[in-house]
Amino acid sequence: MFARVELLGQHRALEDRHGRRVRLYAGDLVAGAYGSRYATDFYEGYVPTGPHTHLLTAGGVIGTVASSHVRRAPPTQLEVVGAVADSDGVPMTLADLTRPTSPVASPRPATVVVVGSSMNAGKTTTAAGIIRGWARAGLRVGAGKATGSGSGKDRWVYADAGAHAVVDFLDFGMPSTFGYPTAQLVSTMHRIRDALAADGATHVVIEIADGLLQSQTHELLAALPEFADSVLVAVGDALSAVGAQSVLAAAGVRVSALSGLVSASPLAAREAEAATGLPVATPDDLARGAALDLLRTAQWA
Repeated sequence: MFARVELLGQHRALEDRHGRRVRLYAGDLVAGAYGSRYATDFYEGYVPTGPHTHLLTAGGVIGTVASSHVRRAPPTQLEVVGAVADSDGVPMTLADLTRPTSPVASPRPATVVVVGSSMNAGKTTTAAGIIRGWARAGLRVGAGKATGSGSGKDRWVYADAGAHAVVDFLDFGMPSTFGYPTAQLVSTMHRIRDALAADGATHVVIEIADGLLQSQTHELLAALPEFADSVLVAVGDALSAVGAQSVLAAAGVRVSALSGLVSASPLAAREAEAATGLPVATPDDLARGAALDLLRTAQWA
């Protein structure tokens, strides 16, 4: 969609096609995609029904805010101008730009999935640590994000850590995964891995956004025992670790290790280890070699 900036709010910059955040001014004409957002520490937003709406992410997801975290400023306001159209005048969506489906990977790449107890528990930093550790060992690492809201930030984190290839849900036509059927998300997770393998990756890290209690994330857990070789959980503290372990066990998922914010405090890490019996690895531990341990243990009973 094309939209005009009416009033600047929380988002004062928008990513261009290269990922650079370009400063916005009132009156600017911007391009984005309709979508919804589920972000407990940011905005809850939905596909708009009228011409006046909001910028939900710096990546260009356009939708109307229904609720926001108290720390967030009011959203940047947009007026929808019209749809992006093809040469025949037919309105386009991201689904028109979907990456072709790759053949099913055979052999299947070694796969680690990173989930978290909540937003900002350290999932992306944990994934970057694994990528860094594997890349330093000479492995060809593919990185992907199965769910979330469209933004280039995490893609650049993966690339900077040394990922050979990066693919996410945006490549399969979804500006944001909130509201999509679970079956489509499971299929997309497999397509992301197949695409990474087609791009040459032999080892894959997949991040699933939001917390374990977000409804779609929770439903995706049932697919992990068949999909992943190892699962790491990023948590903020020991109590979150206990809760995450319980939620994952109920879904039949065995956890390989804990990481994330809890690993920033040696005392909190020891508390989490004692409460769960799971090892705690910092992102630096993973980058220095602990990520290789994930390849040495069969995780599924």
